[in-house]
Amino acid sequence: MPKNKTQQLTQGAMMAVIFTALLAITSYIPILSLVTIWFISFPIAWYSAMYDRKASMIVAVVSIGVSILVTGIMSLPLAIIFCLAGFLIGDTLRMKKSKVYLFMTTGISVLLSMAIMYVISVKLFNVDSLKIMLKIARESYERSNELAKTMPGVKALTVEQLEQMFDLVTMVMPTMITMSVFMITFIIITVNLPLLKRFGITVPKFAPFKDLQLPRSVLWYYMLVLIVTLFIKPESGSFADMAFLNLSFILSTLLLLQGISFIHYYVHEQEWPKWIAIVSTILALPLYSFVTLLGIVDLGFNIRALVTGTPRK
Repeated sequence: MPKNKTQQLTQGAMMAVIFTALLAITSYIPILSLVTIWFISFPIAWYSAMYDRKASMIVAVVSIGVSILVTGIMSLPLAIIFCLAGFLIGDTLRMKKSKVYLFMTTGISVLLSMAIMYVISVKLFNVDSLKIMLKIARESYERSNELAKTMPGVKALTVEQLEQMFDLVTMVMPTMITMSVFMITFIIITVNLPLLKRFGITVPKFAPFKDLQLPRSVLWYYMLVLIVTLFIKPESGSFADMAFLNLSFILSTLLLLQGISFIHYYVHEQEWPKWIAIVSTILALPLYSFVTLLGIVDLGFNIRALVTGTPRK
């Protein structure tokens, strides 16, 4: 690991330039941005993995400053999010933490930074990006619905159905944003870790997906939410209703992942071709209810022990 101060400063300046270049390409070249956006964090991650936290923080702040001078103030949120992600990825790698720790730390930090920037945007600049997005989506659906009315054989949504749909979207927005952030974080980590490894950084590995085993408490939380939703029924539109709806969505998704993991485990134990696991994963979305039920049974009754005892085909 380099210790020379001159080399450290040189590499820091180089990483700031690369970060700025990637951010500029992402901001101004739409086609290339589909690729470059996933690598913006790489320069900061590499530097943070190589050098101590203080030096890495300085390079991160300088990178944000330089990128704003080049790309403008409008790219500040993007610069902060990807710079923070890169810093945390590199810092976690330098401390030799697990990949799960890396994923959770980066995801939570990015989510919190986005929440803070959202509050600042609303309070200081009176710009509510979520309301703007919902308004654009509503107008798009209304236009599509009007078009559907003119097409034979296509049943258009009523005004009441449209309102119910957008009320539901509004209520589950916190969960959708949270899941989106963690999905983006997972992609960034998946794309950048192999590249960091090629540049001499030691990177951890996730355990195989087939071995995923959620805490059994997830099942109890799901049952509790289900009981409250079915029997207590919080007032529609209330904070409790929104909270339980989002919890139900998150827990259902976790149990869906548990079910998909069990399918992968079963395919592996039976020594079937890998393409069967891939096809099963794709079919898991339209068969959401069945696969979620499979996840509940797997988590509650440990049916993997039964699968392990079956003869392989």
